[in-house]
Amino acid sequence: MSAADVISFSRGAPSLDIVDIEGLKAAAVAAFDSDPARVAGYGTSVGYPPLREWIADKHGVDVNQVLVTNGSMQADAFLFDALVEPDTPVVVERPTYDRTLLGLRNRRGDLHPIGLEQDGLDVDELAERLTAGLRPALAHIIPNFQNPAGVTLSAEKRVRLLELAGQYGFTVFEDDPYLDIRFRGEDLPTMLSQDTTGSVVFASSFSKTVCPGLRTGYLVGPTALISKIAAMATNTYIAPNMLAQATIHQFAISGALDASIRTVRKALAERADTLAASLRTHLPQAEFTVPDGGYFLWVDLGSDVDVHRLLPAAEQHGVQVVKGTDFVLEGGEHSLRLAYSAVPADRVDEGVRRLAAAVADCR
Repeated sequence: MSAADVISFSRGAPSLDIVDIEGLKAAAVAAFDSDPARVAGYGTSVGYPPLREWIADKHGVDVNQVLVTNGSMQADAFLFDALVEPDTPVVVERPTYDRTLLGLRNRRGDLHPIGLEQDGLDVDELAERLTAGLRPALAHIIPNFQNPAGVTLSAEKRVRLLELAGQYGFTVFEDDPYLDIRFRGEDLPTMLSQDTTGSVVFASSFSKTVCPGLRTGYLVGPTALISKIAAMATNTYIAPNMLAQATIHQFAISGALDASIRTVRKALAERADTLAASLRTHLPQAEFTVPDGGYFLWVDLGSDVDVHRLLPAAEQHGVQVVKGTDFVLEGGEHSLRLAYSAVPADRVDEGVRRLAAAVADCR
């Protein structure tokens, strides 16, 4: 089977058909035309000033609280370097983004996984751990359409988590690249917007709403912390990619970003619903939650399926998935993450048929 025939549920990226290439080309030209000196120069470590101001306005914060970076993973890395030393206690969700685990383990943080429920982090479990003596410096939370589980932290739990952060003195890292990719239900306020004690550092990205190739993300947090990280950024790369950030700024102020978000929402809603229907038909024993937005669906296949055996079988059938063990410190042997973002709706059912055939081979 050729690479072109493989159906990949492995990568959390938009397929090319929902990326506004023409709009991005126009935005790049507008960036050069309107601001050639800053686009062509080094710039400053805090990012392209007009985009920084646009982000500050979006979140209702002072511009000095914003740092624009080369992707949100770079923002994560800077924050972890600022707050996490060897043996620093850190709360993470179970499961959570595999590269978050990697980044924290590379810094030898003392990780404390807290389970997820249908409405996000099990805040009662966290409260019990805190009462028993856990004193984290940081709690990493993906509040909307969590990667990999697809669940969303409820409004009530957001308030309770902020209360716990204030009471026990830890930072909530609100890692929210999927904020604008809601395709049903009501938007929930960010924890950043409700924070009154400086407990929240917020991160997001344009990879999911524009495209990943421009590698632009950002942090919003207390001014002193952002200033500290800006100094780290200066010593790392002098300045992030000014052309990419200026292009995104022009894309945003032209109205193309809002149109892009509408396109992405519509396409992903169809793909998520098609994936859920196909799983019910071809893998009726599988358990999963249909997300209200985002890029991912988490599937529990049952104790008779070992994903370490399933992955090579799936490859043989021409479908790619990511094993659940990548997203937890322990467990996950019977689970998969399926990214529907890169698979056109008319290919989803065939992908699930192939996956079901691979599961049958492994049972």
